[in-house]
Amino acid sequence: MSAPTSRIRKNVRNADRLARGIQRVTASPLGAYQSAVVRIGVSATYLLFLLRELPHRHELYGPDGPWRWDMARQLLHSNEAFTALMWSDSALWFEIVYALTVLSAALLMIGWRTRVSSVLFMVGVLSLQNRSIFMGDGGDNVIHLLAVYLVLTRCARVWSLDARRAGLDAARVAEGRAPVRDVAGPLLWAAVGPVLLVATLMGGLGGTWWLKSLLWVLWLGNAGWWLVNRYAPDRELRTLLDVVANLAHSAALVVIMAEVCLIYATAGWYKIQGSRWQDGTALYYPLKLDYFTPWPGLSGLLASSALAVMVLTYATVIVQVAFPFTLFNRRVKNVLLVVMIGEHAGIAVLLGLPFFSMAMIAADAVFLPTVFLMWLGAKVTRGRQRLFSRPAGTPVLPVLPGQRRPGGQEQEAPQHGGGGSHTLVG
Repeated sequence: MSAPTSRIRKNVRNADRLARGIQRVTASPLGAYQSAVVRIGVSATYLLFLLRELPHRHELYGPDGPWRWDMARQLLHSNEAFTALMWSDSALWFEIVYALTVLSAALLMIGWRTRVSSVLFMVGVLSLQNRSIFMGDGGDNVIHLLAVYLVLTRCARVWSLDARRAGLDAARVAEGRAPVRDVAGPLLWAAVGPVLLVATLMGGLGGTWWLKSLLWVLWLGNAGWWLVNRYAPDRELRTLLDVVANLAHSAALVVIMAEVCLIYATAGWYKIQGSRWQDGTALYYPLKLDYFTPWPGLSGLLASSALAVMVLTYATVIVQVAFPFTLFNRRVKNVLLVVMIGEHAGIAVLLGLPFFSMAMIAADAVFLPTVFLMWLGAKVTRGRQRLFSRPAGTPVLPVLPGQRRPGGQEQEAPQHGGGGSHTLVG
């Protein structure tokens, strides 16, 4: 075989490989199960946090907090951050914003009208956290970032009420019937539009350009999506919108993965520079602080073992520094992922930081293997069926791959393409 012929065949193989990769990225959203777990984890974490702090909400973010409304207004004037709590200083308005944030977190967790609920969740998270920026910790920062990224993902393709509704519509289409017309989705977007317009004209969206642009792109884009689904469901424009949505979804997932890697790499390399981490005693000191010892007996037992303290201290640094370098080795990555999730579970129990740990575990879930998540979903489904057993003879509607719905603004159909392949997220 001549050298030119060999080069031509190699170029053809590379071009074919590139074409398959582009087809895979544009034809369907990658990491459907991973994005669903991130959605459920982040929203559940913040929902539980808001419910736990319900008796103290006025001190944290409201009128009784040490950071008064006029002080917050001065700070926001300098950093140009957004919070809807600055639209009014009334206690009633604070209660409305807090209640809407709780509601949006619950709706996002179960995947109801995810496009609307994810935007409302992001607005609620930014409103509460930016109102009192000195009240948060590292877990709040993670939720802050993921709430923004989730609005760009198609995170309701599986394990959501949107996916269930799409599956039922697909079953109706297979039987020759028309799908149920979506009414709630367009009404929600129509109600959000005037609020967004007034907030923009009155300068209530903060001083940063990206938030205004993001909100308007989302609103106009989803309005266009609904119009195309309603009047031109089989045209090329519908396919183009799918491609754009899939690319935005994949880009958001890549950013989430990069964010997680950056968090661990930064934490690990900073720890290396600390003398207490170098001599293996860093873990001992928080175990002796009353503020971080919800179980004094358990913390004291661990702190009494110098070997255990040293091993855990060094293991923490090694895992955090090594994790970003193991992403392309699936087996090693999965092992370190289990170790890190176990580490966060230990932090939740030993140091009394459950919401920080839950936020980090939710972020780590973007790297969980697809096969494992499908196995876990099947186990949960079987457990739910045993718990809520149907009467004998009752048919169970199958969940079919999603089909296009004319007029379906909230179409988030389950996708199974690429579920068994191996990528960075699976």
